[in-house]
Amino acid sequence: MEILPKKPSTKGPAALFTGDVWFDVLAAGEEPSRMRVNVVRFSPCARTAWHCHAVGQTLHVTEGVGLVQSRGGEVVVMRPGDTVHTPPGEWHWHGAAPEHFMTHLAMWEGPGPDGGPESQWGEHVTDEEYNARSDDTRYPG
Repeated sequence: MEILPKKPSTKGPAALFTGDVWFDVLAAGEEPSRMRVNVVRFSPCARTAWHCHAVGQTLHVTEGVGLVQSRGGEVVVMRPGDTVHTPPGEWHWHGAAPEHFMTHLAMWEGPGPDGGPESQWGEHVTDEEYNARSDDTRYPG
């Protein structure tokens, strides 16, 4: 058994995020483990750019209200206790709702030593894409 030292919080880089996002790396497995786990904290309206993961990603919301969307799909509201899985290669974004902070666990695996990049990053989510929620998802409580 090993108790791992806590690493400093990291500001999400502007190339990958819109708004203020901070994350803490909880697990960055080394072979044979490929597990990755981050705690990610989004300020209101903050969000990732479009991205996908080689082996998929699972999000688990721990506090606040968030939004998630797969390319071509509806914007979905996430609340504490919600778990969302995006399969391998599915382009998506996630972030905080307009008037709420949101924290989630982000969990994914590396593809292995010969499997290529863990994640691919695309363009930023536009304000139009971010605000494309239906009326029943605005300002959820």
